[in-house]
Amino acid sequence: MEDVLVAVHALDPLTGAGLVACLSGRQGMVVGRGETRRRADVIVAAFDELDPAAVAELEAAIGAETKPVVLLMDPAEEVELPSALEPSVVAVLPRAAVTDDRLPRCVRAAAVDTAALRLLAQARRTRRGGPIPARKHVLSQREVAVVRLMAEGCDTNEIARRMRYADHTVKNIIYSLTHRLGLRNRSHAVAYALRAGII
Repeated sequence: MEDVLVAVHALDPLTGAGLVACLSGRQGMVVGRGETRRRADVIVAAFDELDPAAVAELEAAIGAETKPVVLLMDPAEEVELPSALEPSVVAVLPRAAVTDDRLPRCVRAAAVDTAALRLLAQARRTRRGGPIPARKHVLSQREVAVVRLMAEGCDTNEIARRMRYADHTVKNIIYSLTHRLGLRNRSHAVAYALRAGII
């Protein structure tokens, strides 16, 4: 899998430097600087609030080519997106996500499968952060491992190779979890797992 080129945007230079340091140290991620930021696969932005200056910064970063945006704000579940940013912002995470694996996972998922993150964003908007019933959180260890690899953009063959399973075993695992949880496809499964905090 190719490295994900990330552009970091923040009005506060200290916050921007912190995000650069956090993401630069992650395997498979490169933080664009200068002109290379324009070619970024994913935009990561952190603001105290979506005031006019923050919205203008993001609109300029997105440009004519719509790129997926992962937004860091507190409290994440209460963020109201302006209509101009709605198509691009695929996930809103709390700032605490920089201290664990949520931000890198989200960035990788946005780079390889924006549809999954858009499903997550839609769920956040319609449910306003309401919890998913606990009974649906139950996934086996191998189901979690498969969903994590799907979030990284692996296809069936790659998942089978990395987990040392036969292709049909992986297909059965995916079918089983999507059927049991009423999920439409792989993208929906990744979005569900992110939303539920499973991966």
